[in-house]
Amino acid sequence: MNRMEAACRPGLAGLGRHWVALLLAVLLLMTVLVSLGLGKYPVSFREILLFLQQQVLGRPTLAPDRYELLHNILWEIRAPRIAAAMLIGAALAASGTAFQSIFVNPLVSPKLLGVLPGASFGAALGMLLAPSWFGVQLCCFAGGVAAVGLAAGIARLYRGDRMLMLVLGGIISGSLFTSLLSIVKYLADPHDQLPAIVYWLMGGLSMANSRTITGVSIPILAGLGCLMLMARYLNALSMGEEEAGSLGLNVGVLRFWLIFCATVISALTVVVGGLIAWVGLIVPHIGRLLVGPDNRILLPVTALLGALYLLVVDDVSRLLLDVEIPLGIVTSLIGIPFFILLLKNARKGWG
Repeated sequence: MNRMEAACRPGLAGLGRHWVALLLAVLLLMTVLVSLGLGKYPVSFREILLFLQQQVLGRPTLAPDRYELLHNILWEIRAPRIAAAMLIGAALAASGTAFQSIFVNPLVSPKLLGVLPGASFGAALGMLLAPSWFGVQLCCFAGGVAAVGLAAGIARLYRGDRMLMLVLGGIISGSLFTSLLSIVKYLADPHDQLPAIVYWLMGGLSMANSRTITGVSIPILAGLGCLMLMARYLNALSMGEEEAGSLGLNVGVLRFWLIFCATVISALTVVVGGLIAWVGLIVPHIGRLLVGPDNRILLPVTALLGALYLLVVDDVSRLLLDVEIPLGIVTSLIGIPFFILLLKNARKGWG
């Protein structure tokens, strides 16, 4: 067995780990069906099944007026929101897993390279200047990519540890775009634009619709697929730059494409749901507790976990009180105590 195979070999419990992925997929499907029935207008599980049967088979199973009502509630309102929660959760969790493996650091998240601050600035600038919602989304995505580009550009200006320089570049880039975001908020109309920007930055899925989900689902799923296809190389990078290079890998090219894919899917989550933090930090750790560090199984598991986690959190945020709690607030309230526990064990090593 060569060194590359040894680096990517699953553990003795590899078969069991694949069962974990299957179990999570089944649990996610059940949660989707439950979430379809939850809301201010509850729908029974039986009616959900009848509606889905009519949608798939085209054979009438419900009265026409009842079908129209359920089509509006389930298909037009709840289904896009559920799809958005799963896409965002999967993208943030998988990108967090990739970043942590690339940087060999358990405290890394998609926020590290300035992706989320850059995308947030882009969205706020779009709300200030763009004439349409599509323009806002385009500015949001461009801001996230620009932030990472700036971080990479700063890293190339200086010699030394390339990974350390990239991290420092990300800190500088994130701080810059956070400052630019403050300027945009200061210039915004306090009666109209500023409340919209602040609400957007709290994170939420109330603006999710089928058109937006259709537009972002293809690049997000493509990015997730690319990360999973490169999982064995991600395993090699997680051993360290020198070890990966000794295996004959072009570390610079691999790192570029992995960071690019993780950046794209992270930025697209802000396009759909605003700033939703902590998911990319805490979910990868839960995944490692379940299946270990092998990215070939860890990436699919964390994607499923992220989708399941954010779907449940969104259900809580919209049903816990009479008014909907912004999703980003709930994920932060959950993520902060988890991060404190994580810091307690951070010196024990990670792999």
